[in-house]
Amino acid sequence: MKKKLSLTSKIFIVMGVGLSVGILVRSLPAGTVKDTIIIGGVFKVLGQGFISAIKMLVVPLVFASITCGVASLSNIKSLGRIGARTLIFYLSTTAIAISISIGLAYLINPGVGLDMSSLVSEQPTIAQSSSFADVLIDMIPTNPIKAMAEGNMLQVISFSIIFGVTISILGEKVKLVKTFMENLNEIFLKMVSLVMYFAPFGIFGLIATTFATTGGEAFASLLKYMAVVLLALLIHASVVYTGILKTFTNLSIMPFVKKFPKVGAITFSTASSGAALPVTMKTMNELGVDSKVSSFTIPLGATINMDGTAIMQGAATVFIAQLYGIDLGLGGILTVIFTATLASIGTAAVPGVGLVMLSMVLNSVGLPVEGIGLIMGVDRILDMCRTTVNTIGDCICTLIVAKKEGVLDESMYYSENDMIGEELEIN
Repeated sequence: MKKKLSLTSKIFIVMGVGLSVGILVRSLPAGTVKDTIIIGGVFKVLGQGFISAIKMLVVPLVFASITCGVASLSNIKSLGRIGARTLIFYLSTTAIAISISIGLAYLINPGVGLDMSSLVSEQPTIAQSSSFADVLIDMIPTNPIKAMAEGNMLQVISFSIIFGVTISILGEKVKLVKTFMENLNEIFLKMVSLVMYFAPFGIFGLIATTFATTGGEAFASLLKYMAVVLLALLIHASVVYTGILKTFTNLSIMPFVKKFPKVGAITFSTASSGAALPVTMKTMNELGVDSKVSSFTIPLGATINMDGTAIMQGAATVFIAQLYGIDLGLGGILTVIFTATLASIGTAAVPGVGLVMLSMVLNSVGLPVEGIGLIMGVDRILDMCRTTVNTIGDCICTLIVAKKEGVLDESMYYSENDMIGEELEIN
């Protein structure tokens, strides 16, 4: 019986095929066949059709997922300090993460030297002279329905958070509404899976178009983009997380480093922090964390702590802006940081959703979503890495909260005994 190819394998294959076909088409003489039938016909239908399908999901998915993510935080009230500390950690580190990636992106300039502005019919523009106060005021929608119709993502996110908080406060009185939103979220997540099923066709069209019009020049820029993301992930995991843990707990990072690979193997292979939840919680308990902390911080982290995803979104936004020769400006950069940080509240812990959320961030600053086509081929590799960083953040937060609450058994934390693997084998 033949083993079915995974989506990842298919994407890698079509990326190579699209690249080869694109370069081959580029060598053809200009004319109706090349420009209208192949590039403007077949490639455009496949690529733009896929992009349109992603755009279709952005607003409904953001609204449903963020509403559900916030509404599920009803136990923060009873957990008090634990909830407050956890939320502050997650949102603060996400903002730091995207700031690091944006800074590195402007330092390395991955998109400079490759001009893709000719691939969009209408040149996008970034709103200028937006003050910090204006950005904050613009986050409040005067008409939520209009905000959704126009794709004003900061306003959609703000309304979703308020809506979710209200559901959480009302509790049992609006149980049916909460259940409806959860079901709606499941539907939209399934729609993401369905759209991603056709990803190989869309990626073929997008990659083929890119290399048919720009040639092999896209390689160097793509490699620099990957370098920005991977370097930002490395800095965030090894410097930011380690520094925060040492500052707030004075704990050594090494016991955690020794036991985390069991969790990392799952997050890296599945690109899903949700899939690793049971092992992550078990690992934290083996490190001496009381279950009353880990049972709250780990699931919550899988819902709202998306530092690795934020790093990708920051780097990709600058990369795509540079590809199209657009200056984001200070207002645009602030909008990206705000949007990506707030969006992390509702980013589902499953593969593929990060790209949908990236299209939302691009929409928030008026950048063309078509730019995603160039990075899609390598995104699975980066997804595996950033998901692992997301989970590292969940664990570091859990250790800090447990230490501050006085429920961390340091003798277990520094113990050399490793029973996690044995327990997993028994289970």
